[in-house]
Parts: sequence; structure tokens; C-alpha cells
Amino acid sequence: MYKVGVVGATGIVGQSFLKLIEERNFPLKELRPFASENSVGRKLKCNSQDWTVSALSEGCFDGLDVVFFSSGDDISKAWAPKAEAAGAFAIDNSAAFRMSKDHKLVVPEVNGHLLDKTKKEIIANPNCSTIQLAVALNPLKKFGLKDVRVASYQSVSGAGIAAKQELINQLKQAIANEKVDTSSGIFTKQIAFNSIPQIGSFKDDGFCTEEIKIMSETPKILGTDINMSAFTVRVPTLNGHAEAVWVTLDKDITKDEFINTLKSQEGLEVIEGDDYPTVLFNDGKNEVYVGRIHKDRQPNTWLFWVTADNILKGAALNGIQIAEKLFC
Repeated sequence: MYKVGVVGATGIVGQSFLKLIEERNFPLKELRPFASENSVGRKLKCNSQDWTVSALSEGCFDGLDVVFFSSGDDISKAWAPKAEAAGAFAIDNSAAFRMSKDHKLVVPEVNGHLLDKTKKEIIANPNCSTIQLAVALNPLKKFGLKDVRVASYQSVSGAGIAAKQELINQLKQAIANEKVDTSSGIFTKQIAFNSIPQIGSFKDDGFCTEEIKIMSETPKILGTDINMSAFTVRVPTLNGHAEAVWVTLDKDITKDEFINTLKSQEGLEVIEGDDYPTVLFNDGKNEVYVGRIHKDRQPNTWLFWVTADNILKGAALNGIQIAEKLFC
């Protein structure tokens, strides 16, 4: 039985952590939910018990075995080292430590062998869109990953609870022929009935930060250099991320070889034929799904479609699976 902390417990990912702890029967002895001052004293239910939300403070991690962080880069940078110093594993869902050479970036089905049960440390949880891509690409390493190009279509849940509500509000306004309110600043443009080819801020080279995360994190997780390019789009769906992927291999293989290799990957489900997964189909499911597999007109290049629940496998579930590898 273990003592668990959840930083950002009232947020969309934090709430998923609590739900998964219960659903997956994680051996919980004590839960300490942490959130902002506005939520202090609030009761959160997990394992049929109410747990009281506290604010972060010196010594708050003492005695904990693992702390899940889901509250942004700045908080993780300041507090994850304190959790580690207190003798806990810190599993961090922010981007704060992902590309640090001193920290592991883990998708358990891909590189879970890197985890060390004997060493209390900060372990980085990858970006949501990176996780599903890494799961799909991992089995193809045996054929040599020469070039990978990905276009993502990412739901508003990736921007948090307020973003989901903004889409709902804007849809209602647009349907009622009312002026659509875009004043919140969550998105750069109206999201209702729209697609926004920007997630994060733009850099000098024209890539936005979400694209850089995918291009930087994927090779680190797979443990191999890959020529990569990414283009990310925010779409007006509530939950789930989808990706169109072009992968060029070093070897010429058959479609059966390609599909059977994908089927061998833990955590990956393949849908064959003319059917295919969608984010609505994937909503609430733990697995990453692949469909629309076909060969491109370019040599040794294949196309496929990848979907996953970005709050589950793309965030909280991946963190819980890391903890399960460490403790269960």
C-alpha cells in the first residue's frame, strides 16, 4: 500500500489520476490532493473516501511514495525536486524535464525498461500527441525509421477544462446566431466550427511549441535518431487526438509484414480494412488505435491514422502505468 500525492488534483488530468487510481485498483494507502489556494478545503472522492485538498507547502510531500504532477511547467520545476528530495518518485506531466539529459522520458510500453525501482527520481511523462505516436512507431524500428512526418488534429481537452467549456459555449452562440465570444484568450481564433493550425507559441523557424515537442521527444523515447517533421492543428472536438502519419522505412516490406508488426506492439490496436478509429470511438479507451494503413506512392513509405484519448493514454494513464511499473 502506497501514499500518493496529486498536484493539480482539481484539473482535468488530476481528476483522471484519481479515477484511474480507483479503476485500476492501485494499492492506495493515503491520498494527498494538492491544488491552488482557491480549492483548499475542497473534498475529492477516491476509493469511496473523501480526501481534503491542500495547497503546496514546505514538507507537504514528506512520507509520500509517489507524487503525480499535472499543473504546469513552473510548478513542476519548483516542486518536483522537493518531492524527489522527500523520498518520493515524482511523475511529471509537464514539459519541465522532458528534454533534460538527466531525466527519463517514459512511455511504459516503449521504454519502460529504463525505470529503476530502487532510485527515487523525477520521471517525465511525454506530451500527449507524442505518446500515441511513439507507441505506433516503436514496433517499426525493426525496419529502420528513415523519415517520419505527422499532422495532428488535437481536441480542446488538451488545453484544459476551461477550453472544453469554451468550445461548448461558442457552439451554442454560433448555432443561436449570436456573436461568438473569443475574449478568453484560450485559443488564438474562434474554435467553434473552425480549425486552428497553431498549438502553443510560434518560434523563429515557423514551428509552434507543440510541433517542437513531438519532433524532440519522439526520438528520445524511441532511443534512435529520426528525421522528423510535425504540423499540429487544434480542432473543434471535445476529447481525443488524431494523427495522420507518413513513415519512410529503410526496408521494402509487404503490407502484411507492416500490419503484423504493428499488432505485436503492447497497448496498440490495429483496425484493418475500410474501417478506422475516430477520436469519438477512442473516447474513454486506454489503447492507442491505428487504421487506414496503406502504402504511399513514395518508395518504402507508409501512411496510417492514429487515435488516442489524450487525457488517458496521453496523460494520466501513462503516468499511472509508470507508477505501476515501479510499485506493482
